[in-house]
Amino acid sequence: MKVLRPGIIACLVLLCTGCSSSQTWGWYVINPMTKQGRINTEFLLSGVQWTVALTLACVALSVVLGFLIYLPRIAENRYLDALNRGIVELFRSIPPLVSILWVYYGLPVLTGLDLNPFVSGMVALSLYGAAFMAEIYRGGVQSIGRGQFEAADSIGLSTFDKLLFVIFPQALRRCLPAMGNQFVILLKMSSLVSVIGLAEVVRRANELAVTEYRPLEIYTFLVLEYLVLVLLVSAGVRWMERRLGAAAGEGAGGGERGVAGDPRGGAGPVRGGGQHRPVDVQQADVRDLPPGAAPLPAGHGQPVRHSAEDLVA
Repeated sequence: MKVLRPGIIACLVLLCTGCSSSQTWGWYVINPMTKQGRINTEFLLSGVQWTVALTLACVALSVVLGFLIYLPRIAENRYLDALNRGIVELFRSIPPLVSILWVYYGLPVLTGLDLNPFVSGMVALSLYGAAFMAEIYRGGVQSIGRGQFEAADSIGLSTFDKLLFVIFPQALRRCLPAMGNQFVILLKMSSLVSVIGLAEVVRRANELAVTEYRPLEIYTFLVLEYLVLVLLVSAGVRWMERRLGAAAGEGAGGGERGVAGDPRGGAGPVRGGGQHRPVDVQQADVRDLPPGAAPLPAGHGQPVRHSAEDLVA
């Protein structure tokens, strides 16, 4: 309910604004209480499945492709680094709409492949998003302290294990807010695919607007559709942030265990049911030593006292 509250408030503001202005609102066109309004509403909502499917496909591909584009930066080779920079600058410099049109109309001419609007939009937006995801990965990894790399090297981890088990889990938590922002951008960019005929929400709204001649009400409904979708994506990203944050806290707490494995961080009780008691090194005798341990030499642990002659010498 908290997620949908801003959408409800925005809807009430739009309704109040419309009722107080001189514009005659024709809400009957999308009123679900009437037969025609119910048909129009179902027609508009039928495009949501294509919008969601396209967004999920683009998000999944951009996450994977962005990681593959980022990988050459790990090698610390100037040629691979130049390749990474070239790919990133190429795909993020082209406007998404131009990329969609080029893939839909130009790629079939070059390759002979017959691409439908969904595949064309998916390819164009995935490459566009992958360029930004590669930079997000780079920023997340660079934010990890040098000590983490040195600690992984000190325990003999290979480069792959170091990145997989030490660096990337920490970088992912730091990248998640930027990744969530990129997911929202891809969701809104999916509206551009309507120009090549994909029957998503914007295409459905355009078709209904030229049929009913009520663009204001229909596009208001479209605004609410995108508002709800974006709020759901934002809520999902925040949930992932809380989950990863809680997991990181549990992992950090679980690593501080005592000698005997006490999860509270203490050393645990002494075997045999005894209680902890501090041992004074100066007053310790043979009974305080563990079994099999040799007694300390006489005078061990006593403070060393120097005479004035020793200090002068």
